[in-house]
Amino acid sequence: MSVADSMQQRAEQFVSRYGAVREEISRVIVGHHDIIHGILTCLFVGGHCLLEGVPGLGKTLLVRTLARTLDLDFSRIQFTPDLMPADILGTNMVMETPDGKRVFEFQRGPIFTQICLADEVNRATPKTQSAMLETMQEGSVSIGGTVYELKKPFFVMATQNPIEQEGTYPLPEAQLDRFLFKLVVGYSSREELGTIVDRTTRGERVEAKKIMDAEEILSWQQLVREVILAPHVQDYIVRAVLATHPEGELAQPITNQYLRWGASPRAAQALALAAKVRALLEGRYNVSFEDVRRVYLPAMRHRVILNFEAQAEEVDTDRVLLDILEKVPEKASD
Repeated sequence: MSVADSMQQRAEQFVSRYGAVREEISRVIVGHHDIIHGILTCLFVGGHCLLEGVPGLGKTLLVRTLARTLDLDFSRIQFTPDLMPADILGTNMVMETPDGKRVFEFQRGPIFTQICLADEVNRATPKTQSAMLETMQEGSVSIGGTVYELKKPFFVMATQNPIEQEGTYPLPEAQLDRFLFKLVVGYSSREELGTIVDRTTRGERVEAKKIMDAEEILSWQQLVREVILAPHVQDYIVRAVLATHPEGELAQPITNQYLRWGASPRAAQALALAAKVRALLEGRYNVSFEDVRRVYLPAMRHRVILNFEAQAEEVDTDRVLLDILEKVPEKASD
């Protein structure tokens, strides 16, 4: 079997297994198909996901269902204003040995898991939010000079309420940049809401079954990185990111008008990896321009910062990014 045939076969297997996981989650979660797709994209890339939406939309249930379907260790951290970094990471405790000696012993916090739900992450103070930075970037925890590796795959799913609500602290830009996607959870439709009421008020209980394990997830993450990214598509990604930099060489007019800061190099990495997942789901092992366009908003909307003029005119990030994306040509001009 040639390399091309082997890759094609593995791509087809990925589509099948991905569909099985998505279908199982959909048995429990009513609607939100785009959100489920975005979360699974983050998982198979090896990134983290930020969900934004008002309370009561099923964000927590979605993450619990994902952990059950994938047979991974799961923990939930409820972020509150009085939560401290040690409550997340763990701390050294004084323990007494059988012979009466006292020694320090590290008690692991809830971050030592595989799927961590950081619920209402923007209700904690910036000091506590920053405790997640190393774990999300390096997959490890440093305490008292010792580095503890987390089990793989390690996936942080954070939920946050819209910033306009009381009692919230905006996430630092450095932490936002560590999320592969930011997904906005909308309201359910009339039909979906009816189904939700039926399930939750008639005593119906649908449990998700195990579909995939950690070893298989890691193998698919490796396959994603093997997908071909042609130089001209890669350059398109680079130009689409540089177009968000105000006063930059490739800045669009709307960029200079409404953006204060553009996207970081992590944005280009996120676009490339997420587009590779899209390509595999289409049965291809090479990335197209359309794959990039379809992941542009969720990969970019949390990485650019609006200026005062945009806020005053109530221009949102998605509108600016869509305009930029429309203006960036597929072929670079000489």
